[in-house]
Amino acid sequence: MVRGSKLQKLLHVLKKHDHKNDVYNYAIPDLWNAWNYQGEEMVRTSWGELIVNPYNFYSEVIQSYILPQAKDDVNYNQSLSQIKQSYEAKPGYLGGDWIKDSVVYSMMVRTSTAWDHDRSGDLENHNLYDLNETGTFVKSLALLPLLKKMGVDTVYMLPISKFSLKDKKGELGSPYGVCNFFEIDPSLKDNMTGSELTVEEEFQAFVEACHILDMKVMIDIIPRTNSVESDLILEHPDWFYWVYTDTFHEYYPPYVPGLGSTLPPKPEYLPYVYSSQAVWNHIHKFSYAPNIIDPEKWERVVEEYRQTPGASILDLVSREFGLTVAPAFSDHINDVQPPWTDVTFFRMYMDHPVESQKYLGGQELPPYILFDTIKSNLYKGNIINEGLWATLSNIIPFYQQNYGIDGARIDMGHALPSELIHRIIANARTNDPDFCFIAEELQDENAKVSRDNGYNMIIGYGFFQEPRTYEHRTHKFMYDSRHLPCPVFAGGETHDTPRLAAREGGRTLSKMLTVMNMFMPNGVPFINSGQEVYEIQPMNTGLDCRNYEQYVLPHNDRYFGKLALFDKFAIHYLNHMRWELPDTLEAVSKIRKDHLSTFTKLENFVSLGFDYLSDPAIGFGYIEEGKRGHYNNNVFIIVASTDMYSPIDVTVHLEDLRTQSGNTWCTGSLLFSTHEWQREVHEFDGNRNLRVHLQPGEVKIIKL
Repeated sequence: MVRGSKLQKLLHVLKKHDHKNDVYNYAIPDLWNAWNYQGEEMVRTSWGELIVNPYNFYSEVIQSYILPQAKDDVNYNQSLSQIKQSYEAKPGYLGGDWIKDSVVYSMMVRTSTAWDHDRSGDLENHNLYDLNETGTFVKSLALLPLLKKMGVDTVYMLPISKFSLKDKKGELGSPYGVCNFFEIDPSLKDNMTGSELTVEEEFQAFVEACHILDMKVMIDIIPRTNSVESDLILEHPDWFYWVYTDTFHEYYPPYVPGLGSTLPPKPEYLPYVYSSQAVWNHIHKFSYAPNIIDPEKWERVVEEYRQTPGASILDLVSREFGLTVAPAFSDHINDVQPPWTDVTFFRMYMDHPVESQKYLGGQELPPYILFDTIKSNLYKGNIINEGLWATLSNIIPFYQQNYGIDGARIDMGHALPSELIHRIIANARTNDPDFCFIAEELQDENAKVSRDNGYNMIIGYGFFQEPRTYEHRTHKFMYDSRHLPCPVFAGGETHDTPRLAAREGGRTLSKMLTVMNMFMPNGVPFINSGQEVYEIQPMNTGLDCRNYEQYVLPHNDRYFGKLALFDKFAIHYLNHMRWELPDTLEAVSKIRKDHLSTFTKLENFVSLGFDYLSDPAIGFGYIEEGKRGHYNNNVFIIVASTDMYSPIDVTVHLEDLRTQSGNTWCTGSLLFSTHEWQREVHEFDGNRNLRVHLQPGEVKIIKL
């Protein structure tokens, strides 16, 4: 490794503070020890925790597991594509398309390595040993061996930028309430390193470690919204929307009569919107920015803020101007969601939308938040907010140059002007032509637009479709996704949705889908932090949630009713089945990796059918890469039961697979099953179709 490695510096600091004779009652889940730490002080408990010296444990994962895999004279604080110099412009290849071959793990640092280490009953910032119990970058190093075991090669991190606690949701606030794009949130700093490392250096060390292990790092950026108390307010108050504080108690999305509920803001609805008295009452709550109302008073307020430690700029503006920043709300008309009190929208344009101006009757109105002004991808102004656009398009280059990240997801990118999206993507790919972008796009029909805009893949609607096996939505999603112009996440849950293990079918469903997603055509396997231990508590109740979703845990669970996106929360790593999915994924990911080009190229895929459309099973066929047209070449069959409660017997029709592959074998090998050992397979009928017996939710991988 090159001189200046932050991972080496972190190791040095941890070892310096490692007083081997000190006794620590510091507990960690045994899952964090997937790399087989054998410290002399370690004590194994019967319930799944290990008692370790934290300084020794975290330093050893660096020294004994990560650094031995590093190469000399390599700067790992740059993207993996740059390290390997692997990017080569090819026909049909868009920079960042490496994501097609990836397995992605979604991590929220604060939660993914949160643990009650001193077993006091609370997650403390400073526990018995003055150490963090919420997650940090340093502690997250211990998760990397587990992720490698599961076949993960891309770590996607929910927002790590500094967020505001103003009007925060829950106990800790949401990381999506970003107040400074260019600072790492200080809560992710680890107390173990004291003042010897900054939180920025600790993130650099984490990225280095991932790159040494041949894992890429992606982050979430949030260019559409910002905290209601953003650091940008000081220099650019006119980038925000302002409302009078004496009307703030009445601030809510206005109701539009004559229309249904939760409608997209299509142009044909605007006459109804601007005919609503509630809409005009809402618009009249808005004011011009305080620096425009009284520039001299604004300068005095800013100076007082700078001279007063701990001051709130919003409190000062409220006192002097009677104004505050307007909270954001849904861009859908008559959506029942209340305002999002911790975040606001940026003013993308310095004038009102062109399409909306015809309804304003020539009135001079302050900037206002409404369904159309929010949706700046559809409703554009004439005057670009150039300073804001320059700032937003330089966020990713900042993280590339300082941390060497490999990709990013743009939160709410679908609501941004396409010109701004193009600028953001172009700036990033100027630094790294192989930089990957994920579109927060749920609808299949918009996949082409996303691809045309420069995105490598979309999130998609798997979280809704996959769990609905009895409606055959699983089949539709998994089969139809191969026709999309770009890949989609093969995943049944996200940080905004119910957990798979909490759905109908429970752990059986979760295990089946997690395995099948490793082979879904045109899918990028996606594992949400906690999914690997059958976590049932959602991180947020944003999408497709039932009214009781927040309360699925037993009442006596310490995290009952808590949401990780806002509250203190630790994943239930002591689940008695905690090793089942990691062990399963270890076996499955090896098969996937050994035949990666076979499973990731669409031309190798053949859809498999059954006797009846109603048969509760799903099947994928793959012709071995490079063998199409050869006689009797190998084929792979991945078949699963979509009945979570009863065993089934089905016939897998292989006519198309045999025709396209030339394979006539009526013998094969069971490479993997979730319910039985490897064996030879001979169960074929007179038509050379495969007869299989499947236990509830069972997955079998067979090679002919």
